[in-house]
Amino acid sequence: MKPLIGITTASYTVPERGLYNQVSTGNIKAIDSAGGLPVLIPVHVGMETLRAIYEQVDGILLPGGRDVNPQRYHMARHALTQDPDDRRDEAELAIARWAVEEDRPLFAICRGHQLLNVALGGTLIQDIASETASPIIHSTPRDIPRNFIAHEVTINPESRLHDILGTEQTWVNSLHHQAVELVAPGLHVTAHAPDGIVEGLELPGKHFVLSVQWHPEDIYADDPLARRLFAAFVEAAYDHARR
Repeated sequence: MKPLIGITTASYTVPERGLYNQVSTGNIKAIDSAGGLPVLIPVHVGMETLRAIYEQVDGILLPGGRDVNPQRYHMARHALTQDPDDRRDEAELAIARWAVEEDRPLFAICRGHQLLNVALGGTLIQDIASETASPIIHSTPRDIPRNFIAHEVTINPESRLHDILGTEQTWVNSLHHQAVELVAPGLHVTAHAPDGIVEGLELPGKHFVLSVQWHPEDIYADDPLARRLFAAFVEAAYDHARR
């Protein structure tokens, strides 16, 4: 039986039509390609319903999206921080904490990587370009394809991420203007960009709690390392389903 992978969704409003939930098709295809059964988790439901959905899945994917509300990590909002999706923040923070507490496999990407850090007590850089002296453009312009390979990352050889990818260096795409600042207690940094920006986190002692700042769902078709990430996650979910 293939494992059920819950993918959290984002809110968006269509003028004169109302509120919708959405997720990038790349995440769905990547999970399907890795052997999982993708299930979309709506965020505009009550906490009891959210919990019931969570209990049915074998793994959680927290995908990219809009900036986390800085109130969630007790900071004032930067002028360049996006309008928050508070219902999504609330749902994903709850799910991330449940998954960590109950050792349910969790893979977090970009916003999800940042949200995992916030869920466990960390903080964020709200705008890399204006708050750091980084020479790297982490936010690839919208007119450039999402699979554009932007910069190199260095991977900690003592990490689970290294065990999965089998390398200490790789090149990644980059589509973010925020980043991890103070790392949450318990989380270990597993990868960083040449300017020191945190590109990977994991929680030792858990079956699979791992995050990356780049978007492997946008490069998995051409990148065997991205495929290894999704394969390892789905395998961990399959192991959970058999417990």
